Amino acid sequence: MALAACRSPEAWRAEADRQAAQHIGRVRTDAGLAGEFTIEQPSEQLRRRLIESQGLPSVSSGALEEPSAPAPPAEALPLSLADALRVGARNNREYQDTKENVFRAALALDVQQEEFRHSLAAVASGAYHEQRSGDPDVRGMEGAGSFTAGRTFTTGASIATRLAVDVVKLLTLDRDSAYGLLADATVTVPLWRGAGREVVMEPMRQAERNLLYALHEFERFRRAYAVRVANEYLSALQQMQSARHAAENEERISIATRRAEQLAQAGRLPEVQVDQARQDLLRARERTIAARLSAEQRLDQLKLTLGLPADARVSPDAEELERLAAMEDRGTTVEGEASGGEIPPQTVEAWIRTALENRLDLRTAFARVEDARRAVRVAADALRAGLSLELSGKAGERRSLSSASSGDARLDPDRGDYAARLNWDWPWRRAAERNAYRESLLALDRAERNAEEMEDRVKSQVRAGARDLAQARQSLVIQRQAVAVARRRIESVDLFLQAGRAQIRDLLEAQEALVTAQNALTAAIVSRRLAELSLQRDLERLELDEEGLWQETTDEMEP
Repeated sequence: MALAACRSPEAWRAEADRQAAQHIGRVRTDAGLAGEFTIEQPSEQLRRRLIESQGLPSVSSGALEEPSAPAPPAEALPLSLADALRVGARNNREYQDTKENVFRAALALDVQQEEFRHSLAAVASGAYHEQRSGDPDVRGMEGAGSFTAGRTFTTGASIATRLAVDVVKLLTLDRDSAYGLLADATVTVPLWRGAGREVVMEPMRQAERNLLYALHEFERFRRAYAVRVANEYLSALQQMQSARHAAENEERISIATRRAEQLAQAGRLPEVQVDQARQDLLRARERTIAARLSAEQRLDQLKLTLGLPADARVSPDAEELERLAAMEDRGTTVEGEASGGEIPPQTVEAWIRTALENRLDLRTAFARVEDARRAVRVAADALRAGLSLELSGKAGERRSLSSASSGDARLDPDRGDYAARLNWDWPWRRAAERNAYRESLLALDRAERNAEEMEDRVKSQVRAGARDLAQARQSLVIQRQAVAVARRRIESVDLFLQAGRAQIRDLLEAQEALVTAQNALTAAIVSRRLAELSLQRDLERLELDEEGLWQETTDEMEP
């Protein structure tokens, strides 16, 4: 028995993990949530590997000393969008915190369920006693042990039993010895206040609901985080594309400037236009530097979102934008050109109905209204008078040094002590319970208002998402046309300039317009994709697998 009680902390942790996993699995199954759930992080995180492989300074890893010889720069880690979603799901700290909130809710539920399980306890003691108050002195040894068991039932009734054993040995006088044996049991049944499954089971029921809410919050966070990673990743690629456009524009302006200088030397172009070209070249260089630094800042923000060091060298996949543009070419552009990008009102209404049926946070808001109603009934029960029935019985006797000569005790039910008692608690003073009841009514009103507000917010989010998607579709069509016009404009101005019918300023303005149009087109492609992902998130239709990757749909966002 002693060895069974000596469990290691690792064994207790394994038991806690097992119980929490059972609760989470059961609640996830009842809620219709697919997939597995675990809070264990990978044994070797990417952050740590990057610090070691790329020689990054780190306090947590103890790598602060400067190397004796400069190491060659490590190769940048290639990172696709799918890789970014996987890395974020495994390394992001907020992601892990949200998972641990689910685990804590499962542990809290286990504690509440423990109240309705069998409770067992055993206590043993040994002592040496010496009494010098009498004549002669009395010395002796005492040993005592007790085993208790109890259980609380869902109706509110409780039972407690105890079996106690004493062993006494005198070391003086006639050196008598004896053992004591006592068994008792008490059954308590509440008859009024605190009686009934609804009141007794409320703490455990609420703990189970809290676990469900934590799971809903985690699923919502996963979807929102996936959209956030996509936003950061595509925004970083967009800014890198803008930096490339700025560099290409600088090169074109540099060529135009050299041509202007040659024309000026031949007397075919005023010097003022040459200076204007030089000024535009300087501005283009400044924009190139600013775009490059902005791209680096965007990339650092992406790395922080993924839980990676800001100074880690990673290389996003530049072809992701090309694949995204090709996907838009095959689908959205044709539909946008045909319908103007507008979304029919009946489609938006269908989306709203879908969101109202599927949104997990909306389910949680209305479920909390039911929680508040139950809390009102429990608080009202606390205002009632207390009436309980208590049945008790005991048989046997205890032994100590003073009764060591009385002989051994026996368990004789016929000579036991039995009692039946009714306990009445007058409800005269209920100030705390009264105030708690009034606060529960206020909490119910607040929960109803929060649910109504959440419903209105869901509708507003879907309507805003539909407008963003319609605008992104229209903008994509417009910006494609703008790029085509800007390129034709450059070709025309270049021909006119060679014929002496245009000024260098016209060419510079046309090149500036092309850069603006290219950046706007890239932004439109990214906005179109993010608008669709955000709308799927708001409709609770962004399905994610266990690695954090979304499942692509081909229904073009039809409800």
